[in-house]
Amino acid sequence: MQTKAQVIAALKQFDVRDKFDSLPVLPKASVLIPLFVRDGKLHVVLTQRSQQLRTGGGEVCLPGGKRDPSDLDDVDTALREAMEEISLKPDDVQVVCTLYPVFSKTGLLVTPVVGFIEETFHPTPNPAEVSAVFTVPLDFFICEKDHSAAHGVPGMLGPLHSFYFQDPVSGREFHIWGLTALLAVLVAVLALKRKPEFDTGFDLEDPFSFFHQILHLRLSKL
Repeated sequence: MQTKAQVIAALKQFDVRDKFDSLPVLPKASVLIPLFVRDGKLHVVLTQRSQQLRTGGGEVCLPGGKRDPSDLDDVDTALREAMEEISLKPDDVQVVCTLYPVFSKTGLLVTPVVGFIEETFHPTPNPAEVSAVFTVPLDFFICEKDHSAAHGVPGMLGPLHSFYFQDPVSGREFHIWGLTALLAVLVAVLALKRKPEFDTGFDLEDPFSFFHQILHLRLSKL
């Protein structure tokens, strides 16, 4: 694997910064993609939403949520939500980059924020929002073994990715799909610089052309 510094340098090449902050017509949200290194391998932190939530209960997702009027920017939203959901302090996140925004199934324009955290981080989930926190090796999201994809899904330009992950810590199986799976695949491709064993649906050399097309189509309907 590349060193942490090499991964950060690779990810920074795709930093869009605040380029899309001027889209006030769209409801916004942000997610944090927390990466860390364990035993020389990159891992990502994921959560499972509480079953009590009215939307997406029980689904696997990244820490994040809707933009609050008090948030300064997309990064501020992601860090605030991570603190509220799993007690990850903003000062404990080394923000690396902001990636191209994507649409959620509920119509939110979601900005992914990638950051590094320490391996020693111990989450304290907010039970009102999060029922489980677990970590997945990032290279899991470029392997075909536990992956499947649905094509031709209404409203989607590319495949709907789906993974089943057996957590060695809890012994539980988690279903990672949709937007969370797409972002995990994207970050794995950018960070690891390895071609996945399956069709991603986007150009590996120019991944953001795919996301730009989605954004353009959605804006053209407003």
